[in-house]
Amino acid sequence: MPDFNDLSLLPFCAGLTLLGLIGSWLAWRRRGAAAGVRGVAWSLLPVSLYLTGLLELVWDVVRSTVSWVTHLIFSPTVWAGVALFGVSVVLYVVSGLVSRTAKGRPTPEKAAKTKPTAAPGELTSTGPAPASASAPAKPAKAPKGAKASQQESSEFDEIEDILKRHGIN
Repeated sequence: MPDFNDLSLLPFCAGLTLLGLIGSWLAWRRRGAAAGVRGVAWSLLPVSLYLTGLLELVWDVVRSTVSWVTHLIFSPTVWAGVALFGVSVVLYVVSGLVSRTAKGRPTPEKAAKTKPTAAPGELTSTGPAPASASAPAKPAKAPKGAKASQQESSEFDEIEDILKRHGIN
């Protein structure tokens, strides 16, 4: 690939700007002022890149990218690196899935400490739970200071009333 030549790109940039300005004038006449001004803005970019020295930077980026792509295509070492990158991405995603599913399961230490709760009359590993052992749980009421909780409980009370009127328990 050729090197950056400062003097040969000046006429090229000026030509691109001139063609862009002609196209902008045509766009102004056919589609209005907004399209023409937008065209002028794009047309001035090649000369501005040349004058600020950014054209050489763009040239170096394009040249380096082309060099990297050609090296990528013909190098088995680079393909091995791409494969390892893919494997690392897959392993990272799998670890996220494993940690998400593991959060729901109790650890053996926690499982041994907690007693399973059973409804009255339900069979457990030690036999049926006595009916008097646990009373049916009442829904917990929010503290009187919490406005949002009171609103939710009043909505639930209204829903329960509607269901009772229709004979649904």
